[in-house]
Amino acid sequence: MGKRQVVVTGIGSVTPLGLDTQTMWRKLLAGESGIDLITAFDTSEFATKIAGEVKGFDPEAYFDKKDIKKLDRYTQFAIIAAREAIKDSGLNLEKENRDTIGVIIGSGIGGILTFEEEHRKLLEKGPRRISPFFIPQMISDIAAGYVSMEFGIKGPNFATVSACATSAHAIGLAMRIIQYGDSDIMVCGGAEAAISPMGVSGFNAMKAISTRNNEPQKASRPFDRERDGFVIGEGSGIVILEEKEHAQARGARIYAELAGQGFTADAFHITQPAPGGEGSVRSMQLAIKDAGLEPKDIQYINAHGTSTPPNDKNETAAIKTVFGDYARKLKVSSTKSMTGHLLGATGSVEMIISSLVVQQDKIPPTINYENPDPECDLDYVPNKAIDYPVDAVISNSLGFGGHNASLCIRKIR
Repeated sequence: MGKRQVVVTGIGSVTPLGLDTQTMWRKLLAGESGIDLITAFDTSEFATKIAGEVKGFDPEAYFDKKDIKKLDRYTQFAIIAAREAIKDSGLNLEKENRDTIGVIIGSGIGGILTFEEEHRKLLEKGPRRISPFFIPQMISDIAAGYVSMEFGIKGPNFATVSACATSAHAIGLAMRIIQYGDSDIMVCGGAEAAISPMGVSGFNAMKAISTRNNEPQKASRPFDRERDGFVIGEGSGIVILEEKEHAQARGARIYAELAGQGFTADAFHITQPAPGGEGSVRSMQLAIKDAGLEPKDIQYINAHGTSTPPNDKNETAAIKTVFGDYARKLKVSSTKSMTGHLLGATGSVEMIISSLVVQQDKIPPTINYENPDPECDLDYVPNKAIDYPVDAVISNSLGFGGHNASLCIRKIR
């Protein structure tokens, strides 16, 4: 018996480009940037003063005041995206066996905003003032827990944590659970809200994030010769995966098939990619093979494309290794040029984008591509979206610690 087919039937997101997926998609195709000056805290002493904040977000529009006190910002984003995805899927949970529906939602950092606030109280007011909600509010698995509780979903339920590959790992694991018959439906993805004093100063100390403060909208410039680091973003992406026959039986609208995944490790350095992108070479090869495809069957790559000097040249080299001469015919873009880098949520948001590319045959651009880099010489769909026939996509997510995850999304058969 072969593996069961897995399809995407619902999508939901909260990003610097909008509080829902359609707003994000419209702005991506228009080449709009969600990067601006940080408003969450005073950045006067910080080297970096820019980020991809979720704008216009009022938690009271989504939650009761008493619940807001229990939910870190990253968990709020996850719940809102999950609500959108489940609604978008058309699922009637009253008619489904909720014992077999699962939730995998990860976060690379978890509730750092909660941690900072409670640590401040500890120093200023002493240990008796720490909130009883502190631990469950902060931990990285709690978004998955809250989503399962809100919808009464009682199947497999856990979180993944693998830095910037977190939500791609969550989605790939969810796919496997469905393929091997343990669930028919999985709610999966990631969430992050780490635009905080500690988060930004920590990445500054690593010299990983951009300091192009005078031009926020131009700061994230993947593959451009003048790139100087990634721009931290926040938000969530949640996907409903479903076994194909189950989805068809209920008349679901299907975006795409999630056909393959590849997970590898660089085993090289805590933050730098392996030379030539060796780890991502293998993850892409595994995803293509898992999907039963050949490299020439791929038309588009949603690149990890962080806008850091090491990532972009090594990912470009990896694409050339996997695809050979055909790499010149591929369309490659980094939507982080517009959203910023959502850390643990980035893989799920970019998987959603890839599903829409497959469904609509439209490819969002890499904006701010102005100065060609001789080491980054592929077709990065510069500055303007294009209409282009796409049958299959690879979406790459590469995390600190040497974690690599590639997902292969294709048109439904």
